Amino acid sequence: MLTVTIKEFLTHQTCPPAWLAYDLYLFRTDAVDPMVFYVGQSELAFARIWRHLHDGFKGRSLIGKFIRVNWPRSMNFVIDLYAAQETSFADLGYNRTAAETRLIEQYHPCFNDTHNATPTPLPALYKPPTAIVRYPRSLSRMMREAEAAMRQVNNVTTW
Repeated sequence: MLTVTIKEFLTHQTCPPAWLAYDLYLFRTDAVDPMVFYVGQSELAFARIWRHLHDGFKGRSLIGKFIRVNWPRSMNFVIDLYAAQETSFADLGYNRTAAETRLIEQYHPCFNDTHNATPTPLPALYKPPTAIVRYPRSLSRMMREAEAAMRQVNNVTTW
């Protein structure tokens, strides 16, 4: 498993070689107890996460729009990347779809309907994905702000 913040993820426009094995992902926060917003799977999680972010601007991705309407707070959301080939999924035959189902059943994410009898309600401190987006107007602006935030974090930690 690999854990990155959204601001860190946005600083990678190409998939780092070490991330190529990851085919499952979840978006979460630790701000209000550990809470998972969404679980997904794809042959290459990196590319699918970028697709969510792009489609958030077109209204085609619920989690992408959720990240956008909650910006800049959402830059501190966390993405956990998993590989269906991890030993924790061995009992499932390393099946990606079965592993995704297990994660959904385990975490009850807010925005997954399938395999999720009791989705976690979205806390009131977050705007729902149906909220009107006032800011930011472009993904490139989000990327610039994420890079600036990462520089600030790195400068603070080097002192």
